[in-house]
Amino acid sequence: MVVRLRVLLIAIILLLLVFPPLLQGSGENVHLISVEGAIEYSLERYLDRAFKEAHQQGASAIILEFNTPGGRIDASQDIRHLITESNIPVHAYVRPHALSAGAYLSMACDSLFMAPGGTIGAAEPRVGVGAEEAADEKILSAWESDMRTVAEMRDRDPDIAAAMVRKELSIPDIVETGNLLTLTSQEALSIGFIDGVFASRGELLEHLGLQDAHLIQEEMAYAERLARLITHPVVSTLLLTVGMAALVLEIMTAGFGVAGSISVLSFTLFFGGHIIAGLAGYEVVILFLTGILLLIIEAFVTGFGLLGAGGAVAMVAAIVLSAASTGEGLRNLIIALILATVIIVISFKYLIKSTWLRNIILSYKEDKDLGYVGPKEASQLLDKEGITITTLRPSGTAEIEGNRIDVVSDGGYIPGDTRVKVVKIEGTRVVVREAKSKED
Repeated sequence: MVVRLRVLLIAIILLLLVFPPLLQGSGENVHLISVEGAIEYSLERYLDRAFKEAHQQGASAIILEFNTPGGRIDASQDIRHLITESNIPVHAYVRPHALSAGAYLSMACDSLFMAPGGTIGAAEPRVGVGAEEAADEKILSAWESDMRTVAEMRDRDPDIAAAMVRKELSIPDIVETGNLLTLTSQEALSIGFIDGVFASRGELLEHLGLQDAHLIQEEMAYAERLARLITHPVVSTLLLTVGMAALVLEIMTAGFGVAGSISVLSFTLFFGGHIIAGLAGYEVVILFLTGILLLIIEAFVTGFGLLGAGGAVAMVAAIVLSAASTGEGLRNLIIALILATVIIVISFKYLIKSTWLRNIILSYKEDKDLGYVGPKEASQLLDKEGITITTLRPSGTAEIEGNRIDVVSDGGYIPGDTRVKVVKIEGTRVVVREAKSKED
């Protein structure tokens, strides 16, 4: 009997050591989730994961700590559904700012608290590349209605929420016509728009009766942080610019080198970031790679035909489909194309004499003053015509007067089997141009 009791006691001790939560009772846990920076789709992906983890771990409450200037309306509307459909109470803690879409999301929470010195409001929707223009009446009206709706859901004054959106509204002793409403923490508390002001998380937890709960802070994963950075319109446009410029430079030169590596890295970051952010799936990568493959095949076919056009369309479609909206995708693509064109022109105009490009582009000039003696027949090729044997990108080989000659085009890409004319001789550097047909 004594042996059995000892065995039972040892088993209980082992269980308590292996499962220490049993020593602490059931316990409560509160999940703290930061809402920082611009509100966009990559943030929605992070919040979705954080909410799921809170539900799986049986959280007693979720606290969203806001410090945001606002962001995308469509992304904030998706995040709002995460908040309002949660079975766990969600509390907003504005520390220190919840502006624009941030004000909208904080009002959607079950309760709204602020830190001293905090601000909330200024929710007028803006459009344009730099968000410098006020939205049209259609967008403004829909957004005002959304702001009123979330305020009414949580028994807050809908007129105050609307005054954060429209300058035309006036509320006595609160805001005058012509000014967007932005409230400080004390102003919001004095008119009963928020549920309290607390200087620290500890004070807030004590007010909620959760001072003994275990506080779990949800951290954003490194991949999620990278995705937020990459999907920023400015960063994604720069990646597209570098990727496209490097791709063209690689195609125009021999072999696979630095330009090709830079292009691969840029497009990998661009599509990888958008996939992690939930804006795109792997199908856009397949579509983009298909486009590149079609362009490569087209490079070995005379003329620019259906394969090349199909490749270009596939690449454009993949880039546009990766964006949060078609309009944003087209805008970023157009800007990237313009910037890439500038980079390519500058590269061929000023960098063609660099050591790097000199090794991959036919650009040597041999003068007698430097001790070089060029072939006698080179000067005799001026104004002669021939046929390109290989594609000129811009260097390659052509057959002129029955001889294979290393040539370089004066205007970039010339397909194989194209009639060309010698327009310049610089030592052994034979410069050609596509010859006009007799009909021309």
